[in-house]
Amino acid sequence: MPQETIFSKIIRKEIPADIVYQDDLVTAFRDIAPQAPTHILIIPNKIIPTVNDVTPADEQVLGHLFTVAAKLAQEAGTAEDGYRLIVNCNKHGGQEVFHLHMHLVGGEPLGKMLAK
Repeated sequence: MPQETIFSKIIRKEIPADIVYQDDLVTAFRDIAPQAPTHILIIPNKIIPTVNDVTPADEQVLGHLFTVAAKLAQEAGTAEDGYRLIVNCNKHGGQEVFHLHMHLVGGEPLGKMLAK
């Protein structure tokens, strides 16, 4: 069984968060240290520690992350101008909480990011 995380507690509403969306599969809430005017974390309610732990059984929930992201971007007013979806994997990828999560970031020009 994967280890509990701070996100697990947010899902169960054991600690406060600005939850903007929740259903049976995912929970979305505003980042406490936003990097842009819109910065929302979208997480599966099931603990999946990293992208490396994804299985075919997780395909429905991961697809749902994207449809929820599109809905939230529309509601936030960032859909037309654009936004970025970011998923970090493990320490070198910048992952800090080991519960897979997608960052929805937008509301201002984000600049170019080049892969090395």
